Amino acid sequence: MSLTNSNFDDVRNWDIEHHLHPWEGMEDPAAYERTFVEGGEGIYVTNEAGEKFIDGPAGMWCVQVGYGNTDIPQAMAKQALEMAYVSPFSNSNSASAQLAHEIAKRTPGDLNTVFFTTGGSTAVDSALRFVQFRNNLMGKREKKVIISRQKAYHGSTYLSSSVSGKERDKGWLDQAEGLVYFLPNVNPYVRGKAQTVAEFLDEKVADLENAILEIGPEKVAAFIAEPILASGGVIVPPKGYHKRCLEVCRKYDVLYISDEVVTGFGRLGHWFASEAVFDIVPDIITCAKGLTSGYVPMGACIISDRLIEDISGDASKGATFSNGFTYSGHPVSAAAALANIEVFERDHILEHVHKVTPLFLERLHALAELPLVGDARGEGLMGCVECHVKAEGDQLSMDHEVGGMIDAHCAKMGLLLRPLINMCVFSPPLVIEEAQINQMFDILGEGIRRTTDDLVRQGKRVA
Repeated sequence: MSLTNSNFDDVRNWDIEHHLHPWEGMEDPAAYERTFVEGGEGIYVTNEAGEKFIDGPAGMWCVQVGYGNTDIPQAMAKQALEMAYVSPFSNSNSASAQLAHEIAKRTPGDLNTVFFTTGGSTAVDSALRFVQFRNNLMGKREKKVIISRQKAYHGSTYLSSSVSGKERDKGWLDQAEGLVYFLPNVNPYVRGKAQTVAEFLDEKVADLENAILEIGPEKVAAFIAEPILASGGVIVPPKGYHKRCLEVCRKYDVLYISDEVVTGFGRLGHWFASEAVFDIVPDIITCAKGLTSGYVPMGACIISDRLIEDISGDASKGATFSNGFTYSGHPVSAAAALANIEVFERDHILEHVHKVTPLFLERLHALAELPLVGDARGEGLMGCVECHVKAEGDQLSMDHEVGGMIDAHCAKMGLLLRPLINMCVFSPPLVIEEAQINQMFDILGEGIRRTTDDLVRQGKRVA
């Protein structure tokens, strides 16, 4: 069913009256007027009025190959016509089998067993359930605590949200009690003024070891970590953090889960970032988003041979891993992911990311010179500009206002951002060209300058 622009008053009303969006503010849902994104080509999206924008967040960190790709939809259509659905509980399909093989070829170390899910949240849930399942089979029924981190985001299903550490998301929904222990923020930007990055790194690694000892190694099952904390504000831990944390985990028989839902499939210029960028081979990797470039939902939990061997054969005790989804390994999603991988390789997208990343980071870090900017940080094609104005009253309200002002100015100039309170977060499609990177940062810089002018006119003191 197609709509013309003249229908959009009705469409907006339907959206307000019937569509509950993720993270919806409930005080007055009708007060928030959303942009309707109705078309896209390359790094650009078009709204219902035909206005064109650079898609700064690549949808939700996921549209790696850009909009308007024809290979992926054609592969999906072909698969849907041949076999649209196969029950993963009792059958299989060549598309999902081939995809599992292609993923295993690209993972580090011995991570060769792929469990397909519907997205990132269910991939994390499946990873945590597998850890519980394994420990139960091995007679370690008390070894269940998961260590996570403040500002971490791992999903919105029950278990994945329980191990997420964004404090403002936890006020009104229940969490799994006693499951998780949160480590303090690993953002070097918040370290003490007299503290060096090396000292901060030592402190953060000690936080993990001290937590394991405090809880008891016999009770700690796993440490889950995003290589870069994406939704927490593109927090890049100090260099060497992940490797040293893995060493601590090995010391105390704690599994290491690397949540690569955002960093996997090219965001940092590699299929997976764990080993290639951070020099670790975890026990489990979760992925989603870039797996299909966002063209259709899919995720995966990838498990090491060592863990599978621990509970296979005689060690299995006849147990069943009773975890799965109707749409696990969906043939159409698998076909999309296979086509996505082919596009990556044919168009040399990983190489392209390495080529354009230096300019991206150069332009990003240059924004730190603006008076409103407290920190500009990033890695690969992930970036965050954190802005600050000292409030006389409610600091959180002031932070929201500043972020909203920057977002509005940038949208008027043709750039969509993902405002996270006072942080401008962006992760453009991986196909972005250098001229487009310059255009994106030109707009962002001007948006910050215009916001600064607005604040000064309001009598606010901008540092």
